[in-house]
Amino acid sequence: MIKTNRLFNASCVGLVVTAFTFAIRANLLGVLAVDFSLSLTEVGQVASAAFWGFTLAMFIGGPLCDTLGMGRLYLFAFIGHIVGLILTIAATGYWSLFFSTLLVGLGNGFIESASYAMVSSMYTTEKAKKINQWHIWFPAGIVIGGLLAYVMHLVNMPWRWQISVMILPTLWYGIMFFGLQFPKSERITMGVSTTQMIRACFKPLFIFMVFCMFLTAATELCTNQWIAELLATVGVPSILLLVFINGIMTIGRANASFILKRISTTGLLLLSAILSFIGLIGLGYVDGYLSFLAAGIFAVGICFFWPTMNGFVSESMPETGPLGLSIMGGAGLLSTSLILPIFSPVYEKQLSNNMPKANTLNMLKNALPNSSGFAAWQEVKYLAGAHTLLYAAILPAVLIIAFTILHWYKLKQAPL
Repeated sequence: MIKTNRLFNASCVGLVVTAFTFAIRANLLGVLAVDFSLSLTEVGQVASAAFWGFTLAMFIGGPLCDTLGMGRLYLFAFIGHIVGLILTIAATGYWSLFFSTLLVGLGNGFIESASYAMVSSMYTTEKAKKINQWHIWFPAGIVIGGLLAYVMHLVNMPWRWQISVMILPTLWYGIMFFGLQFPKSERITMGVSTTQMIRACFKPLFIFMVFCMFLTAATELCTNQWIAELLATVGVPSILLLVFINGIMTIGRANASFILKRISTTGLLLLSAILSFIGLIGLGYVDGYLSFLAAGIFAVGICFFWPTMNGFVSESMPETGPLGLSIMGGAGLLSTSLILPIFSPVYEKQLSNNMPKANTLNMLKNALPNSSGFAAWQEVKYLAGAHTLLYAAILPAVLIIAFTILHWYKLKQAPL
C-alpha cells in the first residue's frame, strides 16, 4: 500500500535539508576560507561544487528514475547528504571540502529529481498545486536555516557544530522513507515507452519551456546575488536579507492553491514575469529601506517560477515523464552557472563608471571603516548594484513576451 501523505511529508523534509545546505553552508564560506587558508577563487570553486553535483544528479535521476526506482534515488540522496556532511565536518583542506560539497550537491539533486517524479505521479489531477506546496519547503527551509545560521553565528558556535545541525533532519527523512512503497511514475502508468518519452522531450513546446526555464531560473537565482549586494548597504546582515526574500516566497507558495483556483498556470507565469520585472526596475531606482519594498515585489514575482514551470510541463506534457522534469530542473541550474558570470563584467564596469573623480577603485576598496572613503565606497557599490539590476531586468522582460505568447496559445488551444 502506498502511503501518499507520508511520502509527501518525507519529501518535504528532504527539501528542507536541501535548503539548509544552501543557507547554513553559504553563511560559513568566509569562515571556511579563513580556517583553511583558501583563496577567493578556491572558495568559489568549493561553493560551485554543490551546483555541479545538483545538476549532475538531476540529469542522472531523470533518465534512470523508472529503471532504478524512486526509492533508490532517495537512498542515493540520503547517502550523499549524510556522507557529505560527515566529510565536511572532518575536512582538512580544499579537496576534502570540494568533494564533500559535491556529495551534498548530489544529495540535493536526487531529492529534487525523485520528488518531482513522485509528487506528479501521486497527484495527477492537481500537479501544479501540489508541486508548489512541496516547493514551499525550499524557501521555508532557507528561512529556518538562515535564522539558525544567524543565531549560531551570534553565539560563536564552531562551524563544525553548525554543519552537524543538518545531520538530524537528514536522519529524519531517511527514517520517514524507510520501508515505504513508492509509486510508479505517471509515464509508466500511461504506458509511454522510454523512446516515446525521449521523443516527447524534442517537441517544440517542451524546447520552448526549457528556454523559458533558463530565463526564469536566472531571474530568480542569478539576480539574487546582486540584490544581496545592493541591500547590504542599508546595514542589515546578508543572511537576514536572504530570510526576508525567502519568507515572502514561502508565504506565496503556501497560497499557490488559492491563487491557481483564480488564475491559470500560464496566467500565473505571466504575472510572475511582470512582477519580477517591476521589482528589478524598482531596485534599480529606489534606495534605503524602500529597497525592501522593491525586493518584496521581486520576491512575489520569482516565488512561483520554479514549481509552476515544472507543474505546467507535468500537466501539459506528462509523456515527458521524469526525464522532462529533470531536464527542466537541470536547465535551471545550468543557467545559473552560465548566466551569472555575464553580469560580473557589467557590475565591474558600473563600479568604474560611478567612481568619484580623483579616486581609484583600490583607494576606496582599502579605505578604513568610518572614513569618508569607506562611505564613498558603499555609495559606489550601491549605485553599481542598482544599475546592474536594470540590466538584469532584461531577463523577465523577455519572459513577459514569451509567457504572453504561451498564455495566448493556451487560451486558443493551438498546438505549439
